[in-house]
Amino acid sequence: MRRLLGLVAGLVLAGTLTACGGSPTTTSAASTGDGSSPKADAPLKVGVNPVPHGQILKFVKDTLAAKAGLNLEIVEFTDYVQPNVQLDEGRLDANYFQHVPYLEEFAKGKGVTLSWVAPVHIEPLGLYSKKIDDVSKLAKGAQVALPNDASNLGRSLKLLADNGVITLKEGVGVKATERDVAGNPRELQFKPLEAAQLPRSLQDVDAAIINGNYALEAGLQPATDSLILEKGDGNPYANGLVTVPAKVGDPRVKKLAELLQGPEVKKYIQDTYRGAVLPAVP
Repeated sequence: MRRLLGLVAGLVLAGTLTACGGSPTTTSAASTGDGSSPKADAPLKVGVNPVPHGQILKFVKDTLAAKAGLNLEIVEFTDYVQPNVQLDEGRLDANYFQHVPYLEEFAKGKGVTLSWVAPVHIEPLGLYSKKIDDVSKLAKGAQVALPNDASNLGRSLKLLADNGVITLKEGVGVKATERDVAGNPRELQFKPLEAAQLPRSLQDVDAAIINGNYALEAGLQPATDSLILEKGDGNPYANGLVTVPAKVGDPRVKKLAELLQGPEVKKYIQDTYRGAVLPAVP
């Protein structure tokens, strides 16, 4: 009987340990389901695009995180889809690469729920060319490449409209599509492409509107190389920190947001990018 009771106790203990252990994506210290973290030093895995997001986050990791008690793990992606897919799947704790309009578009299109945490920086969208040195030299019928995701496509068309290249239907603003082009005196031909491909497209088109991070990765300097460039003031396209709803209250996520919006990161952005990337927080 004593041996039998010992065996039963052992089985109960094993079952308890299995239930508490769970899988890393559901019950680990970094993912408790209630936004808390049992282990404050558990790694916070954050997905980023390499430039400038990865550079900025590496600055935080190298100079600020340890003092703040934050253990950062940086995961780099070269596209705009996988950082959200892997965040939704629980393979990341947060990501930092996108603005609110893209986040909303992605969440609606994929049927997922992700949560905006805090804005960090603005990457002005610009028009670039290897064939002309002034936007006024765009020839009739010139081919212009644009990012093909809905939020950045509308943003690109608005940039052209704001600079007198085209006109848009009244009231469409950044939600514009090619169907909303009301006036196109140069009869420009628009070529939507995946955002990451736009710098390479400069060899094949007359001009391309390129997202700031991909322009920097390609060695372009938005402040000097662009033919036209978005303004930072009042720009709704701040890139920021995103997580899943269950981790909005995670102290590690809150601490990272605080560091990314702090004076040290603001100075790093200003000194490093000199107008090519702008702090989102005054």
